[in-house]
Amino acid sequence: MTTLALDVELDRGSFKLEVRRELDLEGITALFGPSGSGKTTLLRVIAGLEEDARGTVSYDGTPWQREGLRVPTHRRGIGYVFQDGRLFPHLDVEGNLRFALRRAVNRAASTPPIDFTTVVSALDLGPLLRRHPASLSGGEQQRVAIGRALLTSPRLLLMDEPLSSLDLARKREIVPHIERLPKTFGVPVLYVTHNIDEVARLAADMLLLSAGKIAAEGPIASVLERLDVASLTGGRDTGAVLLVRVEAESAGIAALRLGEHVLQVPMSEPRVGSPLRIRVLARDVALATERPRGISIRNVLPARILRIDFDGTINAEVLLDVQGQHLRSRITRDAFEELGLAPDQQVFALIKSVALENTLLF
Repeated sequence: MTTLALDVELDRGSFKLEVRRELDLEGITALFGPSGSGKTTLLRVIAGLEEDARGTVSYDGTPWQREGLRVPTHRRGIGYVFQDGRLFPHLDVEGNLRFALRRAVNRAASTPPIDFTTVVSALDLGPLLRRHPASLSGGEQQRVAIGRALLTSPRLLLMDEPLSSLDLARKREIVPHIERLPKTFGVPVLYVTHNIDEVARLAADMLLLSAGKIAAEGPIASVLERLDVASLTGGRDTGAVLLVRVEAESAGIAALRLGEHVLQVPMSEPRVGSPLRIRVLARDVALATERPRGISIRNVLPARILRIDFDGTINAEVLLDVQGQHLRSRITRDAFEELGLAPDQQVFALIKSVALENTLLF
């Protein structure tokens, strides 16, 4: 695990970025928030691309910025992937990748070099090496851009909404590659997005920004279930994230292991044996005080009520424990009163399989 220490400010007219935090980086950490919250600006400050930024930035004890010191971007050991590939149009894919290898001479001595062949194999770039960027799809261009960033042998990989310009089919192609980056190459990733489904699929931790300041941080399951920041994480589409494992697939329905229980979810080409994070919306979770019979809902999970909150309208938000993980259920106050729900009560959480299909966009 590495530490990114930030104590930075940047004034931009009516907008002010002000972030003071030490972040322990491992795997993929999402920088999430609404448009204009400062996500990309913070990424650029970390990269050294904002000359007007004040304060200090250090990575694993190495100062990148402080009073009287500003380490150039190319000497920070950072790989940067932008929204568009920004590939050199006059070079083929191999030429773009080998350009990055020449930049890798600036890597820190403690950073092991990343091998060309490993990158080509991990990102499935072999068939593309002789092609030029203009002939590539958007997803292929982004895979090349990721490969080029990796071949600088970075200590930290910054990704600024790399999927924002891609359609759903291209996103599905590239997400598994991004998901495997930290484990394959040993490089932590800071990932900027405004898409909550990307956060749920890719990130273990998140930093939630609002108006240039940190509104929340921590494991994604903890942040996404908080009601006090619900307006920033999805509003009516808030819920919870479950960590499951793909056990089997039959006729387009995957069996996802959750402790002692199995969820049935429509999935195309699931990777059997792989872990998976799924987002379950509070509005899609119904409650019963007895195990129901004769219903079409396939997913019925024994659960225990942890807490009940009222959102100021006609609804009750019920936080549930399921096999040590959390679910949220949004029900009406009428239903809450009729069922006589209370903390520590044993209930059953009911989730339609088709509702879960919508949380597995990637």
